[in-house]
Amino acid sequence: MNDWTAVTVETSTEAVDAVSYILTDTGAAGIQIEDAADFAKLKPGRYGDEIIDPSSIPHRQTGAAVTGYYPSSVFVPELLPGIKQRVLKLKDFGLDPMPAEVKSEAIENQDWKTAWEKYYHPVRVTRTLTVVPEWEDYQPSSDEKLLILDPGMAFGTGTHPTTQLMLQALELTVRGGESMLDVGTGSGVLSIAAKLLGVGKIKAYDIDEVAVRSAKKNLALNPAAKDVEIGVNSLLDGIHDQDADLIVANILAEIILPLIPQAYENLKPGGHFLTSGIINDKFDEVAQGLRDGGFKIDETMRIKDWYGIIAHKPTHAE
Repeated sequence: MNDWTAVTVETSTEAVDAVSYILTDTGAAGIQIEDAADFAKLKPGRYGDEIIDPSSIPHRQTGAAVTGYYPSSVFVPELLPGIKQRVLKLKDFGLDPMPAEVKSEAIENQDWKTAWEKYYHPVRVTRTLTVVPEWEDYQPSSDEKLLILDPGMAFGTGTHPTTQLMLQALELTVRGGESMLDVGTGSGVLSIAAKLLGVGKIKAYDIDEVAVRSAKKNLALNPAAKDVEIGVNSLLDGIHDQDADLIVANILAEIILPLIPQAYENLKPGGHFLTSGIINDKFDEVAQGLRDGGFKIDETMRIKDWYGIIAHKPTHAE
């Protein structure tokens, strides 16, 4: 396996700094920028000991590409969906990140199954839930419920702290028979876990069609989850009056914030909103956003630098 993995984001000149921050924030140890605008500023002349016409140097004609270099200690496939989401989210801050293409050169040149098998093994993530890769022959103990996953191109393995927080929150919250909306379902792991814990009707959504295909494959590996409805959708846009008992969202803090009013609208009074994907420096902002949005926070959970929050929509009696 290569010692480094290069993640390249095709973007615009105006978004270069923000994309560089996103890559650094997710663990890139170094950044390389190719920006057509840099060449546009150069004039023919002496550079060092050479006389150069910049137009003769091979370079980008339009846009920019930002490449982050990740050490082998970081398993990049787990990060790619989040990077893509954060880059697309820059539109909400007045920046044009397009075409917003995210590529992982080193991982793409590997055999995916071999890469996954090196990093991914059965993990008991809660008191009763154990995440097991499809290729493992794993014998559960009497009190274990198994989530069988083939994450493919890494839309959530169940081993990342944010996913573990959500699985633990589900275990604490589910009583049985609830209706649930799973926002940003990724691999489908939360919907599968919810079914194993006794949740009733589930509708799951993701903005990424590749993630939806990945989730469908994983749902098919888990008989308990065969009736989960899944489709492509941006957050809960256009979803109204679902009257859900439970909404779960393991997504980035920047994306949780616009989801809060949508979640409030789609929850029954007394219904629970479980969120994770919240890095420590975003926790206060998300917690305040939940309170401002009418929610009451019941519990906060933490693993390393990541937080999860269990909140509920107050009943009329509260």
